[in-house]
Amino acid sequence: MSVADIARDQARIRPGEVALWFEGRATTYGELDALSSRCANALVASGVAPGDRVAVLAKGCDDFFILWLGALKARACLTPVNWRLATPEIAFILEDAEARVCVVGEVFAETLGGIAVDCPAIAEVIQFEASHPRWRDFRGWIADFPDHDPRLAHSGDDDVIQLYTSGTTGLPKGVQLTNANYEALFASATSQWAKFDPGDAVLVAMPLFHVAGANMGMVALYQGARAIVLREADPAVILRTVQEHAIRQAFLVPALINMILQHPALEGADLTCLEKVYYGASPISEAVLVRAQERFGASFTQLYGLTETIGLGTYLPPEAHAAGQLRSCGLPSPGVDVRVRTEGRSAEPMEVGEIEIRSSGVMKGYWKKAEATAEAIDADGWFRSGDAGYFDADGYLYIHDRLKDMIVSGGENVYPAEVENALFSHPDVADAAVVGVPDERWGEAVKAIVVPRAGAAPDAASIIAHCRARIAAYKCPKSIDFADHLPRNPSGKVLRRELREPYWRGHQRRVG
Repeated sequence: MSVADIARDQARIRPGEVALWFEGRATTYGELDALSSRCANALVASGVAPGDRVAVLAKGCDDFFILWLGALKARACLTPVNWRLATPEIAFILEDAEARVCVVGEVFAETLGGIAVDCPAIAEVIQFEASHPRWRDFRGWIADFPDHDPRLAHSGDDDVIQLYTSGTTGLPKGVQLTNANYEALFASATSQWAKFDPGDAVLVAMPLFHVAGANMGMVALYQGARAIVLREADPAVILRTVQEHAIRQAFLVPALINMILQHPALEGADLTCLEKVYYGASPISEAVLVRAQERFGASFTQLYGLTETIGLGTYLPPEAHAAGQLRSCGLPSPGVDVRVRTEGRSAEPMEVGEIEIRSSGVMKGYWKKAEATAEAIDADGWFRSGDAGYFDADGYLYIHDRLKDMIVSGGENVYPAEVENALFSHPDVADAAVVGVPDERWGEAVKAIVVPRAGAAPDAASIIAHCRARIAAYKCPKSIDFADHLPRNPSGKVLRRELREPYWRGHQRRVG
């Protein structure tokens, strides 16, 4: 199969039913198929060849899915760019992907305009909105081309989407997800944990540069549901949308669940239409989860996976929530093998080791990074998650800690090396280390421990402001503690576990 077949098949089955809704504009499945074909022809006319990357830098919108399906009909690969990144980080991704065409949202036009000249591969820039003095608007651009489907031959190995994940060196890596990967996702989701009925109103609120946001929309379209797309994940807008559209299914990261629970509009909200809530991507406290179950009145399913596994890993079904297994991230998803390894062998029940995942959903690899791919995926197809965990006697997986030093804050991945590079460029910083600490709103928050230079007296606010000028705001420390020295092992490596321990003491769940 090809993911592009979703538009074709649904247009044949239910052409007049709504596929996408965005800020008052409804697009039927018949229109989705025709518009994506126009888009494919426009891309080909712009010089996009099979295997080329088509970048998109924009907040949530319905046209994202028209562009994505159009790119697939042209056998190109969509590359969404995290719009929360700093300008140099965005430029790196566009250059690394060698995107031929870039489609941008109006609010990021100035950003793209300043860096497009440094990305020679970009042959054409299109803006979603009709407001730019030079760039064509997306709907007007594709309207110039016929709606006949190019019907290019496809392969299961064709890249469908390239999502960038932060790297421990500070350089993002492009995760190549293919038609075959999506076939595995659809089979797993629809067999067990994410069955949507045709016509179901499904909330697509998470950023579309995330695997969770992109997948929620595409899984909804695959099943003939009605994807209600939001520009941003705003608690007030979500509450209003759930009621106005009778949303039945939604994916929400824990930080967003917590914000909704604290929003004043929740008091009078009628959420009885909401039947299923999926959550994951970052830590969640048991107290928040219990409150959410009570107030939302919906069944909850936790999903544990990674971008590199197309989000597939384990799922904690609603009945396990009712049984009080809230600290577990569940059972292996259908079609997915999960194991825990330690010292070159399979760990015993309750024995901690590294979580490894194998399925047809595991990525093809990291774009143009063969060595990093080989380090992540062994010869038998097992992907090393970098997370430490254990299975209990009943086969439920528990996350114990993170082998890698990655911090997950509000669903965003933050690697300490990126933040530390920014910290070390401050003239008053002699030494620094970054760890994730518990946070009621974000699950984890970025904390820096800084050793000041001799004779200097830096303040936390100035250091944070210094970082904000160099890296994305969500990566910057939310707080800074000052110390005389940092604990290190004999080889000089910072002992992050020792730094984290005082902040996590008393918390049962070290990571979500």
